[in-house]
Amino acid sequence: MSKLDPIASESGITSKRSAVRDFMIGANGLAGAAILEFAIVSALLIIIFVAIMDFGMLFFRQMEVQHAAQAGAQWALSYGYSSSAISSAVTNATSFTAISASPAPNQFCGCPTSTGVTSVSAGACGSSPTCSGAAVGGTYVTVSAQATYQPFAVVNVGAIFTSNVFTANSYPLTASATVRVK
Repeated sequence: MSKLDPIASESGITSKRSAVRDFMIGANGLAGAAILEFAIVSALLIIIFVAIMDFGMLFFRQMEVQHAAQAGAQWALSYGYSSSAISSAVTNATSFTAISASPAPNQFCGCPTSTGVTSVSAGACGSSPTCSGAAVGGTYVTVSAQATYQPFAVVNVGAIFTSNVFTANSYPLTASATVRVK
């Protein structure tokens, strides 16, 4: 209580106690109804929050795998083809230790097309390979990276949904990058 205004201080405490009592017991006297509702809603919010975090980590790990494949392709572009060195560049590209360069980097002779690169015979690589249209062939390197993502918690929603999104114990993550080196 304050010496200046004892009535205001007492009414402030009373109103706070009344608000807490109304929350705990309910304004209409139903004991614990608000706490029960709060417990249910907060549990659902925590489950949703964990699922959103897990889904975000899945996408983040996929981006790391893609980054690792691109780092290996960048290494091949800068220094040439060396399967072991490119594999090292892939595994050292991120802090995600589960990434591997699998399958091994592949060097091939090819022609660019509107949908990617088409392989041509290896003998044509020494000379200028014959490609359709005005395309000029060259030597390409394909770098692949893969990893496995383990979710925080497996949610069994198979009875509700027919797909198995968020129900598997692990998810394979793969990415590849192709770059012309010559």
